[in-house]
Amino acid sequence: MTFTDTIAGRRSIRAYLDKPVDKALLEGLLGKAQFSPSGYNFQPWEAVVLSGEPMQELSARMKAASPQEPAEYQLVPKGIGDRYKARRDETVGRRMDAVGIARDDEAGRAAFQQRNFEFYGAPAVLLTFIPREMGPPQWSDVGMWLQTLMLLLHGEGLGSCALESLFVHGRLIKDFVGVSDGTHLFFCGMAIGWPDLDAPVNRFERTRAPLSEVVRFDGFA
Repeated sequence: MTFTDTIAGRRSIRAYLDKPVDKALLEGLLGKAQFSPSGYNFQPWEAVVLSGEPMQELSARMKAASPQEPAEYQLVPKGIGDRYKARRDETVGRRMDAVGIARDDEAGRAAFQQRNFEFYGAPAVLLTFIPREMGPPQWSDVGMWLQTLMLLLHGEGLGSCALESLFVHGRLIKDFVGVSDGTHLFFCGMAIGWPDLDAPVNRFERTRAPLSEVVRFDGFA
């Protein structure tokens, strides 16, 4: 697999095989991800990786809890533009089509959304935290670290899915894993495991905006 193939082939995986992930393999990939870009070398990412019984216990607690107030952060910006809403609605619609849930089936969509709190059946989950003293540029660093890890996972045949939806239980998660709410924000989870490549939810066609819509070139001959 070339690096270009790795980038093009990576996708969010929402169905996994019943097969454990070796801790040593994850340690090796996380070690490589440490060389992700980092402004001033702050390396502002911190994480806890769960599997087995602790992972299942966290899942049960989240499913039994109400969303926290106030929220850990605002996931979708207020007043977001129509073109962004259209991109979101298109990919969510394709995902629902893949799992056989009608686009107007609000109960079915809500039930599928709950799968976030079950980590989509993955055998491991990575929980990412950001020190509160960090600002927006460091959030970008954490995103680059997560992207690097996702590509490394895909390169080894593993799948992943970023789980920002877990932010509704940020304080519950921090309490569960022993991270201080006073010093850290919870950013997102990441389901990790061996992808079920036959599952329709892992096979629907993905789209991206045309390059001309997002990039402009000036000064070239």
